[in-house]
Amino acid sequence: MERVLFTLADTPITLETALIAAAGLFGLLLLAVLALTWRTAQQRAAEAEREAARAAETERHLADVMRLQSEMTGRMQTMAEIFGRGTTNLAQLVNDRLDAQGQRVGQAIQETNTKTTESLSKLHERLAVIDRAQTNITQLSSEVVSLQQILSNKQTRGAFGQGRMETIVGDGLAAGSYAFQTTLSNGRRPDCVVFMPNGAPALVIDAKFPLESWQRITEAQSPEELKLATAGFRSDVAVHVRAISENYLIAGETQDTAFMFVPSESIFADIHERFEDVVQRAIRARVVIVSPSILMLSIQVVQALLRDVRMREEAHKIQKEVRELLLDVGRLDERVRKLQTHFQQANNDIGDILTSSSKVSRRGERIEAMEFEEPRERLAGE
Repeated sequence: MERVLFTLADTPITLETALIAAAGLFGLLLLAVLALTWRTAQQRAAEAEREAARAAETERHLADVMRLQSEMTGRMQTMAEIFGRGTTNLAQLVNDRLDAQGQRVGQAIQETNTKTTESLSKLHERLAVIDRAQTNITQLSSEVVSLQQILSNKQTRGAFGQGRMETIVGDGLAAGSYAFQTTLSNGRRPDCVVFMPNGAPALVIDAKFPLESWQRITEAQSPEELKLATAGFRSDVAVHVRAISENYLIAGETQDTAFMFVPSESIFADIHERFEDVVQRAIRARVVIVSPSILMLSIQVVQALLRDVRMREEAHKIQKEVRELLLDVGRLDERVRKLQTHFQQANNDIGDILTSSSKVSRRGERIEAMEFEEPRERLAGE
């Protein structure tokens, strides 16, 4: 009797049944393992095929990459050579341009240095001129200061006006045509007397212009001071004009008009612009106020008159000299004509001498040629 191992769902399971079941289960298991093994092998085969395909694809890719790398290397070498040649050419071009630019820059710098040197030289010359001008200005300033010091004193002011007047008269007239500080018939001594031509009365020039009164006008600080200085100037000029008219206008000895010399053009212009009444009063008193330029012009007119008078006085001498000159010209013409006659005679004599010398030459030639018999025509011609 078979032993029951256990009951499953009211079915007794014996050893034989269990073994059969176990054998079947083992077979199933084995089948499953085989199936799994086969499937794994299939998968591995497929995987191997895929790996082989991948390897082949990889090798193909690697071959392509190597080929591309080789081509790229060749191209890179070619490009490197091209770039090398281009770089060399570019460097050469850059060097050439830099050399040319350097030469131009050097030339420009040299020209600039030359121009700068010339400009500095001219600048030094101009600075030297400016220094000389500055020195002249400094000297002029000192002279102006000294002039102011001179004009600050009444006596020096009078000497200054007297000196300018004497310079103008002395430069314009010949010696003996004027006199300084000469005494008139009434005992007065004017500053200058100009002797007129043809025995006409002399012209009196006075240089004692009241400059101190004018200086008070320029130094006035207020309207009251200016008014007082103006009134004082009019009074001083009127007194001086009256003194000139009374002392220096002598009938038959001096001109009917005298000159009152003002040693400054600016003061002269201001007087005619601001003190017309003073000028008219002086004219009525037959006293003319003159500046250095007007006095110089008057002296030139007097000089022309004196020259004209001297020319008229010397006219007979000039006529005599002209007559003598005409006689000399006549004698010169006669002597030239005689000399021309001598020259003509000398020319004729020279012609005769040339004729004789030609005959002598021909005779010598015939003697040299042993031609002793002369042709009749030739003898007749000679």
